[in-house]
Amino acid sequence: MKTYMVGGAVRDELLGLDVRDRDWVVVGATPEQMLAQGFTQVGSDFPVFLHPKTREEYALARTERKQGHGYHGFSVYSAPDVTLEEDLQRRDLTINAMARSEQGELTDPFNGKKDLEARQLRHVSDAFREDPLRILRTARFAARFEPLGFRVCPETMELMRAMVAEGEVAHLVPERVWQEVQRALHEHAPATFFRVLRECGALDVLIPELVPETQFHAAMSALECVHAAQGATAERFAALCCALDDATCTVRAKALKAPNDCQQLARLLVTFMPVIQQLNPAQPDAGILLSLLEKADLWRRPERFAQLIRTLECALAPSDQQLLTCIGKAADAASGVNPQALIKEGFTGKELGDAIRSERLSRIAQALSSTPD
Repeated sequence: MKTYMVGGAVRDELLGLDVRDRDWVVVGATPEQMLAQGFTQVGSDFPVFLHPKTREEYALARTERKQGHGYHGFSVYSAPDVTLEEDLQRRDLTINAMARSEQGELTDPFNGKKDLEARQLRHVSDAFREDPLRILRTARFAARFEPLGFRVCPETMELMRAMVAEGEVAHLVPERVWQEVQRALHEHAPATFFRVLRECGALDVLIPELVPETQFHAAMSALECVHAAQGATAERFAALCCALDDATCTVRAKALKAPNDCQQLARLLVTFMPVIQQLNPAQPDAGILLSLLEKADLWRRPERFAQLIRTLECALAPSDQQLLTCIGKAADAASGVNPQALIKEGFTGKELGDAIRSERLSRIAQALSSTPD
């Protein structure tokens, strides 16, 4: 029974990066032996155990065999006779297929260290093609390590294109796709994730509306801007959808199983943009601005409205940026209306709602008329 640190921990250690999570593989052991040593089993598809003190994950060495389509189409074999090399061979990229023994000895049967030095993302073996999720993982690693100069090697890109052509990407479940997209949105160079997917053809399957050059350029430009501003996930996703219309955005966000906050902000963004772009900056219509503020539910959701404005700053063309100043003035003016004061004046029910709206409209018009030319 031997224990090895594997995967990302070894990779990041060799890159000189901070190692946050450590995963371990155990060779030559049975589940009974692990339980006898105080480990807690947590894996259902294959034996994974939590260390009794560190709570780090220890997996028994295993091999996998393709039996169906998609991410779940595998049978797993785990037994004491599975070797370390066999376990490493089932992994995605050579830089993730290295192990270090408890004595510090590096096991690198697929030249992962060499690819680290060459800044190459290379598949371990042809078994890579059995799991379409590896296309997204490779794109995500490209996004993470792009600042260090990493690129997907030509052979792996060719293999990814072949996998897309074989239809495997269409079998990915939306929840797993969203999980990878969400993580990619927060990588060091998130736009690189989508560029890699576009290059191999996977974007045509997953988010086909972004494939055309105009839409892709607009989305990546907005995403890079939001990323630089350290925006939240919802802001990043909304930026990704900025070049879509409302109907398309709604369908795609639901298909990706994006969380509600992401879907709502994206829809608000694509609803606001065409209206803002048609405003007359010299004489913006107070009624249109109030309708936008109402649609954004400004008074009940001020934090989301702030997210919307930040994302609009990244998604709108520079020539339209001045219109955001008008929206800001309108929001400030309308927010100054005190419903309690109107209630004291005797307004109730529908009349109260009409009075609030009328006062907000009046204040917006007044604020805009005092805006310098």
